[in-house]
Amino acid sequence: MGIAERRQRQKEEVRTAILDTAWRIVGAEGWQSLSIRKIADAIEYSVPVIYDHFENKEAILEEFTLRGFRLLNEQLKEARDQFQDPARQLEAMAYAYWRFAFDNKEYYQLMYGLGLPTCEAIKRVPELAAQTDLIMEPIEVLVREHGSKADPFLKYHTFVSMLHGMIAINMVGRSANREELNMMVLKDFLESFLAGFNS
Repeated sequence: MGIAERRQRQKEEVRTAILDTAWRIVGAEGWQSLSIRKIADAIEYSVPVIYDHFENKEAILEEFTLRGFRLLNEQLKEARDQFQDPARQLEAMAYAYWRFAFDNKEYYQLMYGLGLPTCEAIKRVPELAAQTDLIMEPIEVLVREHGSKADPFLKYHTFVSMLHGMIAINMVGRSANREELNMMVLKDFLESFLAGFNS
């Protein structure tokens, strides 16, 4: 292995160590506690070494945001691909979205920390655009199949807003004895949402 290859490998190893350490800090203390100084102290590197790999804390957060959307998109695709019927696809994706949020709380909080992403964010982050496309596709099919006058874009926002709102309400102080009620509310929402295509 040449000098250039060795340096590149070392650079990638340090970058990985930075991200792994940042993730551990987040898991233990939350996103608000993450700082460049804290990462540097934890891996016993100087602060400038961290800045050699990431411009600032926001660049680290963006890396985790992209990872979160990639993981969510994989789970949405897997759920969607179990069914041909677009109504069943939406239902499966809603449950997959819900499970993702609570199985990957740190990712979800970062991905949606300030509410639903803006149109500008969707254009800037391909992974977010891919998630939008995954959910929009069966919605558009249902609108066509039912000859509905519903606006697919409005339906998309209703779908995601309801899911996101329910998750946000339950993200803090979620307890096991509420799980049955939460699933009943989610089921009720999905039934009402899908029935709306018939009007």
